[in-house]
Amino acid sequence: MEGKLIILGSGGSAGTPAIGNWWGNCDPANPKNRRTRPSIAIQTATTLVIVDTGPDFSHQMNREKLGVPDAIIITHDHSDHINGLDELRTLQRLHKRKFPVHMFADTHERLLRRLDYMFEERADGFYPAVCDAIVVQKGAEIRIGDLAMTAFEQDHGTIVSMGLKIGNIGYSTDVKRLDDQAFKILSGIDTWIVDGNGQHRRENPVHASIEEVVEMNEKIGAKKIYLTHLPPLMDHQALLDELLSYIEPAYDGMVLNFKA
Repeated sequence: MEGKLIILGSGGSAGTPAIGNWWGNCDPANPKNRRTRPSIAIQTATTLVIVDTGPDFSHQMNREKLGVPDAIIITHDHSDHINGLDELRTLQRLHKRKFPVHMFADTHERLLRRLDYMFEERADGFYPAVCDAIVVQKGAEIRIGDLAMTAFEQDHGTIVSMGLKIGNIGYSTDVKRLDDQAFKILSGIDTWIVDGNGQHRRENPVHASIEEVVEMNEKIGAKKIYLTHLPPLMDHQALLDELLSYIEPAYDGMVLNFKA
């Protein structure tokens, strides 16, 4: 089975430009520096899965001309990954269906506190529930349509996030370090899309530095790495000029093919 992975958003928690039209070190003339909040679409001929629904979710779906997702995966409950979940209410009204939302148990617990109305029916029936929560076990397989992915735990400093192995591609947004199980799952992948938000600051408590990404990949062995979750301080061309030959910055709208 073959499919494609679309980088819906490659930016950090504020996007680029950030509010106030702040571009940081990024050249506004380079369209690859215009970054929305981190998200991907995983698509086959019959299945569409969205990973994370940040504040730019509606814009990202319209920009890529994507249809109705079969399911959503939430990597963790930080605002830049969930604040667009409410957009599913429009699709629910148009298509009269609910959306499975796959996540770890701790993410589910916190999401119910923050967005309870998306999962629970109101007594008066005026606002119907939009999402069905599906709790994913760490290290388990997720099956959606003809897609099979493996979920693994990631240390995001203050909380746990979900990483995914999709065929020969790994996806690790919002990660500081990985455990032995994650390394085992990712071992031998061809391509790794990974959080590089820490840039060259090993002291960043929640995001990996580029040096830490390289060290983790010594255990994984990916032939190609794309850095995501990039803040305004990290210019696309400057990264290309400095990075090792097998590492590149991801950008919004980038498409990768995978086999599973």
